[in-house]
Amino acid sequence: MINRRDLMLGALAGAGAFGFGRVNPDFLMSSAFAAEGKTLRFLGAEALTGNWDPTTHTNLGQLIVEGFVFGYLTRAPMKPDNPGELVFELAESLKPLDTYTLEVKLRQGVKFHDGTPFTSADVKATYEYGSQPDRPAQWYPGKVTVDIIDDHTCHINTKEFGYPASLYYYLSSFLPIMAAKDVANKAQLSARMNGTGPFKYVDQKGDTTILAANTEFFLGAPKLPGVEYHFVGDTTTRTLSLLNGEADIIERLEQEQVDTISKDDRFSIHKAVSVENKYLFFRCSKKPFDDPRIRLAACHSIDRKQVLDILGVSGTFSKAHISPVKFGYTEVADYPEYDPDKAQALLAEAGFPKGEGLPELTYYSSVGFYPKTKEYAELITGMLQEQGFKVNLQTLEVAAWGNLLYDKPGGGEGNMIDCGWCTGSPEPDLVIRTHFHSSSKRITGIVDPEIDAVLDKERNAASIDERKKILQEETLPTIARKAPALALFTSVFIHAYSKKLDGLYIYPNGMQDMSKATLV
Repeated sequence: MINRRDLMLGALAGAGAFGFGRVNPDFLMSSAFAAEGKTLRFLGAEALTGNWDPTTHTNLGQLIVEGFVFGYLTRAPMKPDNPGELVFELAESLKPLDTYTLEVKLRQGVKFHDGTPFTSADVKATYEYGSQPDRPAQWYPGKVTVDIIDDHTCHINTKEFGYPASLYYYLSSFLPIMAAKDVANKAQLSARMNGTGPFKYVDQKGDTTILAANTEFFLGAPKLPGVEYHFVGDTTTRTLSLLNGEADIIERLEQEQVDTISKDDRFSIHKAVSVENKYLFFRCSKKPFDDPRIRLAACHSIDRKQVLDILGVSGTFSKAHISPVKFGYTEVADYPEYDPDKAQALLAEAGFPKGEGLPELTYYSSVGFYPKTKEYAELITGMLQEQGFKVNLQTLEVAAWGNLLYDKPGGGEGNMIDCGWCTGSPEPDLVIRTHFHSSSKRITGIVDPEIDAVLDKERNAASIDERKKILQEETLPTIARKAPALALFTSVFIHAYSKKLDGLYIYPNGMQDMSKATLV
């Protein structure tokens, strides 16, 4: 995809602090007792796609379900005090052999839900398929070849494609491992999930996804007999369902719901700084936001502190285009803050003093999925209008909003669109390269050689430490200065659940480990 400089093997020798070769066999360890208790009912805020191929979507609700069913080479807890930590699951170790080769040792004795043994052939099929540039969820640095050494040893090889194999270190927690025979049969891959995880896919009935315990799970059978994912798009309905005993766990709560549930001692509230930043994306391939001065003028028109006041517990301060639980995060010194004088100066410099001559701008936002989007979108609209921007806000239900989200030839719909971006890995390029490199330009449509150059430079860094330095000193500041989007805040993911539910772990991207959970 992109020509990249060599990554020197010697620079990786000191990467032990980032987990190379470290084994944690206790991760996800659960009791070997047979499934017992009652099926867990989870109410999610996003409808699923109906296509079970993990490479076909960017749907967070579906990622949550996939986390129950599929296995991953590693998992990333993404805790703020140690965002680069990985723990091993289907892999036992990751070891760099040279610039272009990352050796993966696999856990033995693992089977897919259909009884097929898990081997290196499945890693090869998954990574070679998932890295194809035509996949809708293709967020990888480029294509990859996986060399099979034996049934439980394989080499991730990037030499043919000219970029460092070490980039797959953090990406090892991102792509669920599919069976090679399913990858070879796309109809089967799309029809049902077949993973190695603690729960098996059973059926999809309307808006409900039904999973059953995998009694042969390699780390011991779950105690829960099953999990049901119910799509319920309204926050109030999710809350009432929990209070009425019709749900065991719900997500994406707002301040009012947290206040109500907190008064009821039957329930617990879980809050976590998430891997998700919430963005106001500009359509950079269309006028007027093809001009970075107009984008920056819009950014300087928005008082993000007032946005956080509306969000309450659902958001926290961020000063970069990645979340604080991403590798390389730093507060960017010149991140655009509320400054009406700067906004007016930029508008005048761009030829639109006080906004005169600007076209009407359409701003799309969703309702029902992200907390308080309608309320803070109305606030942002008013702020932009105060500085001379003519803004037409349109709030849409999630499906209609999702249909308008992505860039297309000639530019995406409207001029601005509100969206979060949540990935199950500390890897920052899953966000910044996906959205701001001209090879992807997922929502913005931006093509900017300077942004491309700093994104390529950090990808091609000669060591992990150098990559972090470039990210913090060049890449993130350049993106902030060019402003293809404004990162409004970092989401705080809030889940509420019955105190009868014990032993779960909630990841900063909303995925959940229920393999140890019990529900009395």
